[in-house]
Amino acid sequence: MALSHEIIELAQQIVNTLRDRDETLSTAESLTAGDLSSAIVSIAGASDVFVGGVTAYRDEIKISHLDVDPALITAHTSISEQVAIAMAKGAKKSFGTTWAISTTGVAGPNPQDGHPVGTVWVAIEGPNSQSIELALSGERDSVRNAATASAIASFARILRARS
Repeated sequence: MALSHEIIELAQQIVNTLRDRDETLSTAESLTAGDLSSAIVSIAGASDVFVGGVTAYRDEIKISHLDVDPALITAHTSISEQVAIAMAKGAKKSFGTTWAISTTGVAGPNPQDGHPVGTVWVAIEGPNSQSIELALSGERDSVRNAATASAIASFARILRARS
């Protein structure tokens, strides 16, 4: 995944801000499959703040490793705000971090569980929490890249708002 200069700068801001505040970060990724974690750890010194992440591509991993209630998946599908929030909460608890970011959605090429390609949910859990629905367009790689960039930009914005 090629990160834009802007996203690298935002990842640098995230690492610096978390380090300055003595805060930590974990991730729970589905459609981004580790790209979000990779973007953060591309920054020198990320090990000061990044604890770890789970790539939970399948629902059974969301349930077993992130403690997502299977009833949420049944009721809302894994491409939902409820599951994105549960994934972020599960990562935050599992890794014992100040913050966690999750991503879930449909990268394509086909719709999934009634959701069109490009439907993405990002959830951020921490001292301030937020969930964001994205409706992205493009091929599989561009959807995944845009989801990663949006998650980083949203988290950087939340951190700036707390200063």
